[in-house]
Amino acid sequence: MSKKKMLGSQVKELLSGVSGHGSAHLSEVETDLAQTALLLGEAIEKLGISFLALHSAVSKEQDEINIIIDSGTVSEDSVGRLKEIQGEIAQHVNSAVTCLQFQDLTSQLISRTMQRCEGLREVLMTLGVMGNDISSDTNSDDIASLLKETTLRLEKQSADLQGLLRKAVHQKQLDSGDIELF
Repeated sequence: MSKKKMLGSQVKELLSGVSGHGSAHLSEVETDLAQTALLLGEAIEKLGISFLALHSAVSKEQDEINIIIDSGTVSEDSVGRLKEIQGEIAQHVNSAVTCLQFQDLTSQLISRTMQRCEGLREVLMTLGVMGNDISSDTNSDDIASLLKETTLRLEKQSADLQGLLRKAVHQKQLDSGDIELF
């Protein structure tokens, strides 16, 4: 087999291999991300229900405490401490519910990651298609031309993806940062 034919076969094999293996790995990444999103959504829903139930129970307890306070059988010091505790509990419950916003943030990040995976899948498909266009008898000038065309396509696809995915989640911690929801 001549060097020209070997080069064509090797480039074709490389592009097809990168395309095939990359697509297989991307499928696994997408499956894992989808499962993560599902589990995260379920956990957040259960946490939200639990916090609301906790708040309801604390409110009922507070109603009972208010009845005792109104009866006048509790000292002023105790009344003051109870009101302080009531405010503290409400603040903690509200803070916990606010922290549940991280589901929105992580959902946005997972969605962006899925879009990036789809963009990478398109890149890999382009490599696969270009690999299929190369036969063992393609001369090296034609291979160079196909590779240049492939590079230009890949650069355009990358630029298109970057334009589509503006960075929407800037938050680094749950208690601070910028959030642009949708």
